[in-house]
Amino acid sequence: MEASDTEKITSRQIVNGLSVDVEDWFQVGAFENVIKRDDWDSLSLRVEDNVSRILDLFAAADVTATFFTLGWVAKRNSALMRRIVEAGHELASHGYDHARVFKFTRSEFAEDITTARKVLEDAAGVRITGYRAPSFSIDSRTPWAYMELAEQGYAYSSSVAPIAHDHYGWKEAPRFAFKPLPWSDLVEIPVTTAMFGGKRLAAGGGGFFRVLPYAFSRWAIRQVNRTDKRPAVFYFHPWEIDPKQPRVGNAPMRSRLRHYTNLDKMAAKLGDLVHEFAWGRMDMLAHREAQNPVEMSTDIAA
Repeated sequence: MEASDTEKITSRQIVNGLSVDVEDWFQVGAFENVIKRDDWDSLSLRVEDNVSRILDLFAAADVTATFFTLGWVAKRNSALMRRIVEAGHELASHGYDHARVFKFTRSEFAEDITTARKVLEDAAGVRITGYRAPSFSIDSRTPWAYMELAEQGYAYSSSVAPIAHDHYGWKEAPRFAFKPLPWSDLVEIPVTTAMFGGKRLAAGGGGFFRVLPYAFSRWAIRQVNRTDKRPAVFYFHPWEIDPKQPRVGNAPMRSRLRHYTNLDKMAAKLGDLVHEFAWGRMDMLAHREAQNPVEMSTDIAA
């Protein structure tokens, strides 16, 4: 169903957060048990070409976004990091090599984000102030993660999926921006969920956007913008626009279905999305949301 001109204008009154989780096809959580990290350098690197296509897509739509990038990728693609920044986008951290936060101790996490930040800053020549945990892996098990991010001077995190999911999720977390530490200005901006029948539905992009009809994402973003009067937070990965990427035949069937479904349709759907709604960088969104965040009822880092 086509949106009316009035509906489009209303939807574009709120600037939503657009983000790309920059990792290559073999670094995803779905394949972590079948592709060893030691083998990564021997595999076909496709992230540079895919990010280049994304930069062209964003330029055509005249939007800016945040590229949450693995330190591992930045170390091998310095020129690409500079291109991202020179195009007006934000470069932010996605950790070093896609290890999930709840698999770290606090000291290991501190080392991971320190290493990733240094690589990113050296590659692009800019200060890194934003962080997204691989697979949205900050949850009730890792309250110390926020303390470490705050102590290292990060301005915001976008690391929570406030839903129940088989791989990740923190269903008790607020749906919208909150300050997890009463003594810090650090802001957490969860990925978008929509409400239906009193239940939260994942609606912030990634595989859900790729697999479900475009009409679902349109409905969800409009609900967040119009009913909740808040910005949506959307993400996707460079490998999701790459239908010619290698196939991992020994991965579980469920993982392969999640990873490969509708890769050939993703770029066109993204084109529709970036033109229909207003989008901007996550650091800009974090600055605005920090003025009126949802407060946690307790100190989660106690």
